[in-house]
Amino acid sequence: MFETPLSRFRLVAFLEGCSFLLIGLTMILKYKYAMPGPNYVVGMAHGVLFILYVGMLLHVAYVYKWSFMKVTLGFLASLVPFGTFYADKKLFRAGE
Repeated sequence: MFETPLSRFRLVAFLEGCSFLLIGLTMILKYKYAMPGPNYVVGMAHGVLFILYVGMLLHVAYVYKWSFMKVTLGFLASLVPFGTFYADKKLFRAGE
């Protein structure tokens, strides 16, 4: 299932999108209920996944010879909530 660079990238994109959404939940815990612990853990995981996402995006773009516009849209998708899920449907499946 995860034999190709694109399939591995799609998994990381999914995990990065989930961590982005979890940040919203842990922000509520941090500021409303004074529980900074979950925010620290999820924030660290999100940071690592974001760096991995960008690195894998560049790798997949090189391997599959994606256009500059597709790479730019893939990067911008990581900055918007639910963006990686949308990009998976519209951008990342087109290479398979």
